[in-house]
Amino acid sequence: MSEEKNKNTSNEQQLSLDDGRRVKVLSPGMMVFKRFIRNKLAIVGICVLIFMFVFSFVGGIVSPYRQDQVFYKNDFANKEYASAVINNEYRFTSATGTPLSTMVRATFNSKVKNASEESVSFTADGNTYIATKLDDDFYTISSGQDLATIALLGKMTDIKPIGDAEIGKDLKDAATEAIRENAASFELDGVEYSITKGAAKSYTLGALAETGLASKLSFDAHDNAYTKLIADYEFRKEAETAMHAEADSFTAGGVEYILDTDGENSAVIYEKGRDEAIASVSNVIVSPVNSDVFLPIEYKDAAAEAIANRETSFTYVNADGEEETHTITMRGNNYIISTMQKTLLIDMYAYPSFAHPLGTDDHGMDVLTRLMYGGRISLMVGFVVMILENIIGIIIGGISGYFGGWTDTLLMRFVDLFNSIPYYPMMIIAGAIMDSLEVDPYKRIFLLMAIMGIMGWTGVARVVRGQILSLREQDFMVATEATGIRVSRRIFIHLVPNVMPLLIVQATMGLGGIILTEATLSFLGLGIKYPLASWGSIINAASQIYVMTNFWFIWIPAGLLIVLTVLGFNFVGDGLRDAFDPKMKR
Repeated sequence: MSEEKNKNTSNEQQLSLDDGRRVKVLSPGMMVFKRFIRNKLAIVGICVLIFMFVFSFVGGIVSPYRQDQVFYKNDFANKEYASAVINNEYRFTSATGTPLSTMVRATFNSKVKNASEESVSFTADGNTYIATKLDDDFYTISSGQDLATIALLGKMTDIKPIGDAEIGKDLKDAATEAIRENAASFELDGVEYSITKGAAKSYTLGALAETGLASKLSFDAHDNAYTKLIADYEFRKEAETAMHAEADSFTAGGVEYILDTDGENSAVIYEKGRDEAIASVSNVIVSPVNSDVFLPIEYKDAAAEAIANRETSFTYVNADGEEETHTITMRGNNYIISTMQKTLLIDMYAYPSFAHPLGTDDHGMDVLTRLMYGGRISLMVGFVVMILENIIGIIIGGISGYFGGWTDTLLMRFVDLFNSIPYYPMMIIAGAIMDSLEVDPYKRIFLLMAIMGIMGWTGVARVVRGQILSLREQDFMVATEATGIRVSRRIFIHLVPNVMPLLIVQATMGLGGIILTEATLSFLGLGIKYPLASWGSIINAASQIYVMTNFWFIWIPAGLLIVLTVLGFNFVGDGLRDAFDPKMKR
């Protein structure tokens, strides 16, 4: 009897529910958890999502690069090095050391432009000037003091001196002859005089002195020591006079110089007895493209000679003894000289390497780092939009389902109104507006999430409304009404929690769709903007067929990450749906 009693007591103890067994057998959470972990696809989904979160949020921290860091490489590129132009403007050299005024130069240009005479007179700054043509595009400019006024009276000449000027018979006869020959100047006893015509048959006689030169040739010194020499009036006049006369030497300042002429408008000047060149003369002006580049005179000579000979390229030995080939192209009225230069280039579309495991993109940025930071934005957009959709949907759906009647009708028509708005056209319009307003990329993310959340809450509202309509008549709701609990607590404390399992499943499965939507908008250029990145904006590079076919590492990894993330959320959603299903076999 005692043994039988002890046996019954042991059986009762085995069948009794202690705290551990009560949790194990009766806890709904434990039951859902066990069902969930028995789903192998759900576990795979959880592992995929954990990897994505670690890759995106931890990977960006440990990555040695920034998401907007641009990488460069040293390479040779054919770049513009210098420009050249055949000079068509007069350059002036002063004989007195005082530069000719802007008015003198401007008046000279206007007077000689279409002049056919050997000498042209003009007035500037209250003085009379005579431009005497020595050769094509080569003039001396003289000015002087007015000596007398002259009037022609038939065959008679009336000369009236100005001030204390003395006019002799020889000067009077020479001036009369010059006037009758319509000459603007004449020379007498080594002094040059000017004739300026006034009103009727009145003229002004003046004594001239050279004040400057006008030429279209440019002088370049081979050394800084000769800079002052090539600016000397006598040197430039004698050098150019010798060039036009096709002479091989000239003398200036008591020093003899040798001309090595190369064509009509190009020459190199040497001091006699010395092999070192002093200066170069040419009508081609060669200038560097960048101000920090110095062009040696030898380079200018080589370029000017090639242009004068109408060549398309020339070779030049640089300071390191390396021979460079320079190409000449015509652009408008200028010659552009290009050569292969060692330069710093953006390392675009670099293939995978140790430094960049997935290469670089079209901006020269590390693709792997961009994928990490892009994952942050894609996942953040998915979760924020889903939370926003659920908040709006729960509020609207909960109120509609609980109150019913005209409130339910009004809110459901409001839902129908939102459903009638085409989703993608509205998103495209919103993206275009943000583009036109040039919204900051960081602000654009939050605006994009807000717009997506506002446009996508209607499905949640309908689900919550339908569930609450079936739950509000149950006994526990009658009890809440009997106990006097306020309406807001009835809806959000007692009704909504009973809908949460279904909402969790729906939200988990909808996250993948939101990520795909963001990726689609970014692919179309309406989502995340540079320099920020999302997986969709990274794939946008594949919109060019050349990139798609030649640089797989740009778009395939981003596409795989999107696929895996969406599958992971779908697997987890399926697992939760099966775990919450009360009819599922245990």
